[in-house]
Amino acid sequence: MNALDESFLHDVAGKRVLVRSDLNVPLDGTTITDDGRIRASVPTIQALANAGARVVVVAHLGRPKGEPDPAYSLAPVAARLGELLGAPVAFATDTVGASAQETVAALQDGQVALLENVRFNAGETSKDDAERGAFADQLAALADAFVSDGFGVVHRKQASVYDVAQRLPHAMGNLVAAEIDVLRRLTVDPARPYVVVLGGSKVSDKLGVIDNLLGKADKLLIGGGMVFTFLKADGHEVGKSLLEEDQLDTVRAYQARAKELGVEIVLPTDIVVADSFGDEASARVVAATEIPADTLGLDIGPASGAAFGGALADAKTVFWNGPMGVFEQPAFAEGTRAVAAALTQVDGLSVVGGGDSAAAVRTLGFDEAAFGHISTGGGASLEYLEGKELPGITVLED
Repeated sequence: MNALDESFLHDVAGKRVLVRSDLNVPLDGTTITDDGRIRASVPTIQALANAGARVVVVAHLGRPKGEPDPAYSLAPVAARLGELLGAPVAFATDTVGASAQETVAALQDGQVALLENVRFNAGETSKDDAERGAFADQLAALADAFVSDGFGVVHRKQASVYDVAQRLPHAMGNLVAAEIDVLRRLTVDPARPYVVVLGGSKVSDKLGVIDNLLGKADKLLIGGGMVFTFLKADGHEVGKSLLEEDQLDTVRAYQARAKELGVEIVLPTDIVVADSFGDEASARVVAATEIPADTLGLDIGPASGAAFGGALADAKTVFWNGPMGVFEQPAFAEGTRAVAAALTQVDGLSVVGGGDSAAAVRTLGFDEAAFGHISTGGGASLEYLEGKELPGITVLED
């Protein structure tokens, strides 16, 4: 597999290099509210520009319906990327049309352009190989080489991720290479004790990860909305809390398997409940086994936060995916804060598994440098940890 090494960089001077980045950032109108993914994309783009390449960045934003939608324009991202690079970024107002062709043709060595949202073209996400391939042909025509650096999309078989790599000389970008290296350390002979912390809303989103990591981790700490399915499986009242009734038997099977394997599943002993979602005024702490029927759980309680921190204290490897509660609201943020704080003290590898967990770290004001690794791709991380092949990675393997 080619990497973005000295030999590759030596060959790109004067060439057009198409870079698939992950610039899918949250917007409030045209204001970027979290630029973490843009900042993560800069090193690869900068390295190529410094090597004299004519860098053509392609990315998506949100989920437009295969046609232009101003609400999902990458124009604000182009401006922010230029600020971070310290040089103007030319912006094409389409993906493969006249604007893209003119913008790319005007690039000089070391300059960078960003094409408009790749998902404005239906061919990007098409399930039809021919339609997707036709769009990939148009993208490939804009470049001489391809660099895959959008880790958040490597689990998708999409034109700008998968098909373009089949049409151009290609390499793995620095960001993707770093992500894969960390994920391998989580799955191949991890340093022990190895603790996995899972949160977020649904058990069903994490089934594959639980299944695969039960045989690898020493402890599994469960929080977030998914904990109520575990509590219900143990016969406890969960009130109006998020519950997946159809997963109760699956959870019981995992609990039995964990016991056989000697893997400790740690559940919260207390829960922060409220009368309704977002009702901070009625927030109160109750025992996890005594949730009132007319309330819903929105965070793990303080005793559980302390216990989770204790369970992480001697860990040498930690993977965390999913907040412990509705961290966007102060009354329900302390469980997530406790886990994040514990991760910053880990003497070993601490990995924040992308998505909401990464957003929580930044929202709660933690220094990103205090964590071993903050993933840019929650879905891709989870699929890798489930043992699935990632199309955007396998296509790079020569």
